[in-house]
Amino acid sequence: MSDFHVPRIMGIINCTPDSFFPGSRSENEKMACEIALRMIRDGADILDIGGESTRPGSTKIYDDEQISRVVPVIRGIRGFSDITISIDTRSARVAGAALDAGADIINDISALTADTAMASLAAERDVPVVLMHMKGTPTTMQDNPLYDDPVKEVRNELLMSAERAMNAGIKKDKIILDPGIGFGKRQQDNTVLLGRMEEWRPEDFLLLVGLSRKSFLGRIIDAENQRSAEHFRRHVIEADVSLDGESSPDDRLTATTAAHAWCLTRGVDILRVHDVKDARQLIIVWEALSWAS
Repeated sequence: MSDFHVPRIMGIINCTPDSFFPGSRSENEKMACEIALRMIRDGADILDIGGESTRPGSTKIYDDEQISRVVPVIRGIRGFSDITISIDTRSARVAGAALDAGADIINDISALTADTAMASLAAERDVPVVLMHMKGTPTTMQDNPLYDDPVKEVRNELLMSAERAMNAGIKKDKIILDPGIGFGKRQQDNTVLLGRMEEWRPEDFLLLVGLSRKSFLGRIIDAENQRSAEHFRRHVIEADVSLDGESSPDDRLTATTAAHAWCLTRGVDILRVHDVKDARQLIIVWEALSWAS
């Protein structure tokens, strides 16, 4: 975990029936372990295991259910690999069970605020923590989120999260910050945070970005698809073009790769992705061209 001179890839494994991208869902331990094997083969550095969907509008899953979903998967992966494993949860009880099963990192979308025991757990176990920015909870976060200055506000709130973590005894070099793209953000907030990353990125902390196949990319695609259809109608006689409607997560891989390429130019340390092979190929080409220049 200490060597981040090249960007790292965190592969997403959702042990859930309802995560927003169907391709990331694992119905059982066997399927999850098969996905893990494929991701390791494709070049994942970290596997992020979660038992609770945090898509917009989702509701909280009880600890026992989360534990029953993620612990067998973590133990299963530990049976064949020493890959770094992250547990994606807001619950200290779930995180503790996952660490006992072999996880190495706590990925907490609430930045240690949802469960008062989470900070002390991370400090006691001396494990890295991912602290994400979010307004509200997954159930409410997209209910009219508002910012006066998203660049300033997200920076300040991430720094406050890091300060709380350090005050709880978590070492500075164990803290990873995440701007929470799509979590309590409007379309313009997501794009400005990515576009102006160098203005808000806190210094001296590792930065993780999770934007894979998210809806803000879909809205960009949908707008371009509309323009393309209108272009076709103007230039083809008797053109009959029917639009397919809004894009689905399945349609967003190319847009995701383009956004990941932008993040690499801004020095992001960890990309949290659904598609490990595509991210790895992007990084390989980016590194080759960077060295050549």
